[in-house]
Amino acid sequence: MTPIVSQAVAEAQDARPARGTSPLAVAAGKRDQSFDEGWRFLRGDAPGAEAPGFNDSIWRVLDLPHDWSVEDLPSLGYTENGAGALWGLAVAATRTGPFDTELSQGGRDTGWFVGGTGWYRRSFSASAVPVDGQVEITFDGVYCNSDVWLNGELLGTHPYGYTTFSYDLTPHLRRSGENVLAVRVRNEGKNSRWYSGSGIYRHVWLDTTGKLRIPKWGVSVTTPDVSKASATVKVAVKVENRTGSAQDVTVRLHLFDGNNASAGTQELKQSIPATGFTEMEQGITLPNPKLWGTATPQMYRLETELIAGANVVDRMSTPFGIRKVEIDAQNGLRINGEVTKLRGGCMHHDNGILGACAYDRSEERRIELMKAHGFNAIRTSHNPPSPMFLASCDRLGMLVVDEAFDQWEVQKNPEDYHLAFAEWWQRDLASMILRDRNHPSVILWSIGNEIPERAQPRGVEIAKNLQEYAHKLDPTRLVTAAINSASPRGGGEQLDPAFLHLDVGGYNYMIKNYETDHVRHPDRIILGTESFPRQAYATWEPVERLPYVIGDFTWTGMDYLGESSLGNAQLGTAARGGGPGAPGAPAAPGGGFGYGNIYLSFPWFNSYCGDIDLIGETKPQGYYRRVVWGTSKLEMVVQRPLPVGRTEVITAWGWSDELRSWTWPGYEGRTVAVRVASTGDQVRLLLNGKEVGTKPVSRATEYKAEFQVPYAAGELKAIAMQGGQPIAEQSLTTAGKPTKIRLVADRSSVRRDRNDLSYVKAEIVDDKGNLVPDAVAPVSFMVSGAGDLAAAGSANPKDVASFRSKRPNTYHGRCLAIVQPRGKAGKVTVRAQAPGLESGIIQLDVT
Repeated sequence: MTPIVSQAVAEAQDARPARGTSPLAVAAGKRDQSFDEGWRFLRGDAPGAEAPGFNDSIWRVLDLPHDWSVEDLPSLGYTENGAGALWGLAVAATRTGPFDTELSQGGRDTGWFVGGTGWYRRSFSASAVPVDGQVEITFDGVYCNSDVWLNGELLGTHPYGYTTFSYDLTPHLRRSGENVLAVRVRNEGKNSRWYSGSGIYRHVWLDTTGKLRIPKWGVSVTTPDVSKASATVKVAVKVENRTGSAQDVTVRLHLFDGNNASAGTQELKQSIPATGFTEMEQGITLPNPKLWGTATPQMYRLETELIAGANVVDRMSTPFGIRKVEIDAQNGLRINGEVTKLRGGCMHHDNGILGACAYDRSEERRIELMKAHGFNAIRTSHNPPSPMFLASCDRLGMLVVDEAFDQWEVQKNPEDYHLAFAEWWQRDLASMILRDRNHPSVILWSIGNEIPERAQPRGVEIAKNLQEYAHKLDPTRLVTAAINSASPRGGGEQLDPAFLHLDVGGYNYMIKNYETDHVRHPDRIILGTESFPRQAYATWEPVERLPYVIGDFTWTGMDYLGESSLGNAQLGTAARGGGPGAPGAPAAPGGGFGYGNIYLSFPWFNSYCGDIDLIGETKPQGYYRRVVWGTSKLEMVVQRPLPVGRTEVITAWGWSDELRSWTWPGYEGRTVAVRVASTGDQVRLLLNGKEVGTKPVSRATEYKAEFQVPYAAGELKAIAMQGGQPIAEQSLTTAGKPTKIRLVADRSSVRRDRNDLSYVKAEIVDDKGNLVPDAVAPVSFMVSGAGDLAAAGSANPKDVASFRSKRPNTYHGRCLAIVQPRGKAGKVTVRAQAPGLESGIIQLDVT
């Protein structure tokens, strides 16, 4: 197979410079050395590229993380109109940007992106590593089916695209001269139900140690006894001896709190047998511990030193938190003794317009956005996340359901993980649990999602094996799985076998079964592991009311690539009638709740079902959920005016096309729907100071009130009342004509590290600074100085343009540029211009 992208095109499409291609000098006695820089890459197959002498001089040079599926294919000239409305017909096209309707084997499911085969090669020197030194390489994640060679010797194959894996380089390492590492990645066939990305999309690390060492993930920290007065920190350390004789060692444990103050020390002595392992355990009591929780995510650090004779031969640093997690059907979930309800969102692993690339800042920003929107929990759907994702959850106080698999032995797609499950499930489950067990944010392990064989005898047997192995690896956490019904009327007793070996029953879209299942199984702990956005109130009400229901996870927290059009809202004709999903039909017969038409084709590439859109902005369901959760007293949106005689067809995962906007030129005098949600008992609506009306709100109305208002420009104000007194107000003001571009950076100062990023938002505003919500403008970004444009785009789920283009169209008046430091200190200047608008400019510091 020849490369899908020519070398000239490949070089042109990635302007981000790698920091050199000279062989990396590996340091001796150092853990977690970054191995991200200066890889050579070819998109396409290259037989013989595993050989050290293979000529890769024309290959592109890049730094990791890297996802080739989000990069442009050779253009065939397609353009999208960039309209503001969601409504519209699919457009026939073959290729644009990274999208290709013919070459994409995943099609709609994977967002029309293209996988295939790719190769990576990297040279390095090991001259500093002593003769008895050990070198290990760790890949945080490669999608998928990777083969790794060192100096032409095959180290191994790893099928799963989401688990961390390591190889011992020592047997084939050259202490003098050049070492060549080669990685082949094969993202082939129909193997995913969402956008996976392709390539080495997470970090790569090198560990250099001696023959006496602490193995990967060899330190475990648990907190079996926790109170405000004291806590017991239990440390288990595994020591490996690769020498030919027994070794006497000392393990020194030193605890530090979040202020880097010493919190306790211990020393353990042990003799390690030749070519063997020994595990040592020790409890350390801390008075007045600083407890980890969602509001106060206090972290500690354990420094572990391995000493032989008078020398420290290995050391490892382990962040952890002290918290007590209790879960039962009688009292629900308690964190440090306080009842906690999981305000959750499911999340896939991609980072929007960056594709699957797991840059440190992009992972951290997702948690910041979720936290700011009122979420306190994330379900990593449907695979283990990156280590930085969990580290950010630890630091910011986000609870996590860490999920392993989307399928077991029965396929969902012909080439998916079911082909490897029987041989690999133990290794992949161990990878997730051993890697992630020290994160205080992780409170549950999930062993699967909507498994086809879940209630069949073989599926029950597999669930038992998975649960028992999870408990063996980590006895401190409970196990769940996301169980769905076989049909809209399914559930109940027929699914009981699927819950038999779960400590917590995960329910996908089955809120109607909560109370009836509790009658049959009063000790079953229930967790809503997936729910429809449109049922936000219906899914949260039992969480608040029933102690045995510990939370709910909406599908989804954020928009993601793939599962295209899942959350669409389309125009229909009310007079035509028809069932859910029928062209021109309402959402369900009689206007009820139905699935809608979820199978719209190209150019839809985005799920569009999240509370937060692809560039980080709040969507209307996110505003409403704030009121349902009680984190906001008042929210107001306006439905986009419908053409005469038309209605909306909304999928179960979708939402009405609503905006925080009172700018509807051309609709003067026409009636528009204004929707207000409040935790008060009444809402008043005023237009230009004149009262439109007052309506009651309560649990009975699901906190919602709707007003039909003749549109007139000006100010629309909603006031929330409680007992006759105002408790909150919100206004929408008609925007004028677009006049300029306003640039807003999430952070004006970034580190020179290429894993740090600045997200620069471009907004189209009028002369008073008001956002023009439906302005569509082709914004040209120019980035100069100490940074580069890593990606640019909008939240439009149908704008199939290049994410590497410097000229995205705005959507709802906004678009985004992501700036990546070049690796040196200095200034970055970002300019944005569009025809007829005053340009925007902003400067960033790289320190």
